[in-house]
Amino acid sequence: MNQERNRAQAGGLSQERAPIYEALERFEKMRVVPFDVPGHKRGRGNPELTALLGETCMRMDVNSMKPLDNLCHPVSVIADAERLAAEAFGAAHAFLMVGGTTSAVQSMVLSAAGRGEKIILPRNVHRSVMGALVLCGAVPVYVNPASDRELGIPLGMRVEDVRRAIEENPDAKAVFVNNPTYYGICSDLRSIVKLAHEHGMLCLVDEAHGTHFYFGDRLPVSAMAAGADMAAVSMHKSGGSLTQSSILLIGGALSPGYVRQIINLTQTTSASYLLLSSLDISRRNLALRGRETFARVVEMAEYAREEINRIGGYYAYSRELVNGDSIYDFDVTKLSVHTREIGLAGIEVYDLLRDEYDIQVEFGDLGNILAYLSIGDRQRDVERLVSSLSEIRRRFGRGRERLMDFDYIAPVVVCSPQEAFYAPKEALPLKETAGRVCSEFLMCYPPGIPILSPGEQVTDELIEYILYAKEKGCSMTGPEDPAIERLNVLKR
Repeated sequence: MNQERNRAQAGGLSQERAPIYEALERFEKMRVVPFDVPGHKRGRGNPELTALLGETCMRMDVNSMKPLDNLCHPVSVIADAERLAAEAFGAAHAFLMVGGTTSAVQSMVLSAAGRGEKIILPRNVHRSVMGALVLCGAVPVYVNPASDRELGIPLGMRVEDVRRAIEENPDAKAVFVNNPTYYGICSDLRSIVKLAHEHGMLCLVDEAHGTHFYFGDRLPVSAMAAGADMAAVSMHKSGGSLTQSSILLIGGALSPGYVRQIINLTQTTSASYLLLSSLDISRRNLALRGRETFARVVEMAEYAREEINRIGGYYAYSRELVNGDSIYDFDVTKLSVHTREIGLAGIEVYDLLRDEYDIQVEFGDLGNILAYLSIGDRQRDVERLVSSLSEIRRRFGRGRERLMDFDYIAPVVVCSPQEAFYAPKEALPLKETAGRVCSEFLMCYPPGIPILSPGEQVTDELIEYILYAKEKGCSMTGPEDPAIERLNVLKR
């Protein structure tokens, strides 16, 4: 155990401390009579919910007040918790976020670019990035990621492609990077950060799936270690906090006060102390035991990959894909498995695991599944997953020729997301939209990467892809029509 790291000080506080959690414990002992919100009054007003969640949970679901600080303008225990988080993650400042990493990602974009200003980004970003562009009116400059046709997945951004985008758009305000992608692929982050800074641009990093990079010895470089200006870290994914809790990290070049103003434009004024305390406790856990914990996660993932590849037909991929460019590194905790050689789409294997074997993996797309391994997984559960995949191949496997070949489809951008989203529109049957400009989002969720975004042209290839994804059972979201039979496009 790294004693120096464990005893590191942040404003006089040790990483063994959990200021928000400690303040909640003190507050509970005070037996304060509540004449404030929430209206359930420590659970007394909603006995059914109290029975479901437990009395401790309901007693700690309290309102912002002096003993507990205020997330919109922290000056005491929340400020202390943010200082500890910044120190643990190697950032100049950290913001606790209760609107999910969506809120953190959107705060990054809104902090970096305004209406009509450019931001360079890969097209395989999460929907939250595109939503931020709708909100602020910034213009995307896409760097089309490389793709692996066999696996059917987008890869990272090539450094030369980023360089070209920067040279062609010297007025861009920022470069946005995924670290890693949903599948575990990492770009050459250090080089991209260096490029951005050499041209006076910020580097923003979506680390929704990279919390563990800060606490592992055999993992890709983290955004803060690479010198990035901002990073959105999804603590609830691999860090152990409650769903919807996240952390936004910034480097020393940005004003914390200004970033706080941006955050407060959209973040709730009624922050959940259940979420805040879970961030506080999870940060402490990672700071004290993260390296040891994620070393075990890596071991489990490597074991699972080896066993799955022994089954035959499946391909659980890893660092053998690394090529020093579009796949600069690989997150070995990600158990990404290609399924097409057994004649099943990833979404079909996803459904079989859930319906036949009571196993819930993170997602399935047209060619892959992702089993998300983290601090709460057990060896016996990994073994159950492996044996279930073996049975699925035996019971349901079929010829690969039944599956459609597909590849990354580069977007045709006609106008900005904001312009298209708010423009006059009409709803047309999906099959009649080829050549028209989409005015809404369409994506498979998870992973939440848009197939179409506002301002992009609909093509026959995209329509074919969407219909095939629907046929295979992918969960598709975004359009106003929940059945995805009609699509909103710009009026002519």
